[in-house]
Amino acid sequence: MAGHLRSPLAPAALAELPAIAGVRLATGETGIRYKNRPDFLLAELTPGSSVAGVFTTSKSRSAPVDWCAASLKSGEARALVVNAGNANAFTGKAGVKTVTEVAGAAAKLFGARTTHIFQASTGVIGEPLDPAPLIKSMNEAKARLREDAWADAARAIMTTDTFAKAATVRARIGRSSVTINGIAKGSGMIAPDMATMLVFLFTDAKLPARVLQQLLSASTAKTFNCITVDGDTSTSDTVLLFASGRAGAVSPAIRNERDPRIKGFAKALDALCLDLAHQVVKDGEGAEKFIEITITGAESDKAARRIGMAIANSPLVKTAIAGEDANWGRIVMAIGKSGEKAERDRLRIMIGGVSVARNGMRDPTYNEAEIVPHMKGRSITIAADVGVGRGKATVWTCDLTHRYIDINGSYRS
Repeated sequence: MAGHLRSPLAPAALAELPAIAGVRLATGETGIRYKNRPDFLLAELTPGSSVAGVFTTSKSRSAPVDWCAASLKSGEARALVVNAGNANAFTGKAGVKTVTEVAGAAAKLFGARTTHIFQASTGVIGEPLDPAPLIKSMNEAKARLREDAWADAARAIMTTDTFAKAATVRARIGRSSVTINGIAKGSGMIAPDMATMLVFLFTDAKLPARVLQQLLSASTAKTFNCITVDGDTSTSDTVLLFASGRAGAVSPAIRNERDPRIKGFAKALDALCLDLAHQVVKDGEGAEKFIEITITGAESDKAARRIGMAIANSPLVKTAIAGEDANWGRIVMAIGKSGEKAERDRLRIMIGGVSVARNGMRDPTYNEAEIVPHMKGRSITIAADVGVGRGKATVWTCDLTHRYIDINGSYRS
């Protein structure tokens, strides 16, 4: 939250997002956890908007996640309700009652079906969430809905985040120009297998829910599912993509995700999601360094991703980087523990473009002094070829500093 020091990896300024026809936003203060700061977001979607979503794979996921997953079957969205004061996770029947009451109130407010209301919550796990402050804030926020409240929206969903996260891209579908805006929150409990990560994406493109879902799932697989801060998967991870359709339909209508006319849109969506995913990592709790890990020569792309994540989630690797120590032996360790095939005597590792190990041993030409300037920088690159196939993947993480303990040790106090 705002009380923490701004991450040194933060962008210089929050991206300015343009208005998107068919989308209006407003924020409010529920007082559930934070005082004198917005912690509530209401987004109104034009009737007929389509929606797609990807959620946490946690077996103890929150009541809002269950609600959204079930509501996706309708394919339509009319409103989004978000609170940053309480996760409404592990709250039993009380949690279900809260999301049901909030959905009912929102449906009445917008003249919609309850299945067209989407919700997300983030914050402390295991504490019942009273729906009354949410409903009160929603009723008050409706009068303040406007098209240009993106900065306020990005700030309202923050918890331990040190900066708000937003991005925008433009693309073409046929002859139509479309916009995609995105806001995100996430700083700790980030290891999506779809953190406490919430991402909300909005576009004026006219695309059916099935096509939207295919595009979002494909994009998430190579962006949000390739980041980690601490290896912990949240109960609340939610990525939602809403399409208002106000940019106009193309003829003939797009009915398949393989339609060549949406190739540019898919590429733009990937770029937007990767931008937001990187911002989440750069706001990792206590982070000082942004780390990119590229794996090649794996048995498959999935195997490469798992090897990359084994390195990215290793406390020994992350603390070595925090200490600016090029301890490549820890990378060897992480590759070996990943459970994926790796040919020890063909293994090659590079840090900052410098070969440190090859053919299963220290590179004879390696001089650690060459890497020192790289290790002192803010962006660290690691590359490893495991010598068994053609699989490849890139994942992103941050270092692990003492401030991570400070932040999480005092989270509830």
